[in-house]
Amino acid sequence: MAFKIVISEPKSRKAWQIEKDVPSLIGKKIGDKFDGSLIGLTGFTLQITGGSDKDGFPMRPDLEGAVRKKALLTRGIGFRGFKKIKKKKYKRKGMRKRKYIRGNTISENIIQVNCKVLEGEGNIPMILGIKPKEEEKKEEEKLEAPKEEKPVKKEVEQLKEEKKEEAPKPETTEQPEEKPKQEEKKEGE
Repeated sequence: MAFKIVISEPKSRKAWQIEKDVPSLIGKKIGDKFDGSLIGLTGFTLQITGGSDKDGFPMRPDLEGAVRKKALLTRGIGFRGFKKIKKKKYKRKGMRKRKYIRGNTISENIIQVNCKVLEGEGNIPMILGIKPKEEEKKEEEKLEAPKEEKPVKKEVEQLKEEKKEEAPKPETTEQPEEKPKQEEKKEGE
């Protein structure tokens, strides 16, 4: 059974996701500690903080077993406490809802397991072989970069020069000066 394991490190406030087949996690509960060598992090100690099943229902630490139940919730995991009234969300005091949740034990139906680092130091993405997102973006740009690119400013300047050369210069026509109009006004007085 392959799990999506989300490893979060509270010190750096970052999380990484890997997909591994770890049958030894089956039967463990939320709050249990396990050795990181199970997933490839030697020298680390991890704690299970939660997870979700194949249908997306969250695991709750207060429900014993690996069962899925429809429980009456007032707060906590799997409950938001909002009610929609005329397309707006309102938080109401004392609100309760009956929702499906999963028990606190990992079983075959669990797809995602969330855990946090308790002990151990090192560069987790390097150990797991995960590339940072910045490097992935740079590699994608390099693949697209071989296209011939001309600077845009130079192209615009060349087009302007060509238009100026092609356009005929307007002929200058002499316009009558305004002085004769002023003379006419004086004669009329």
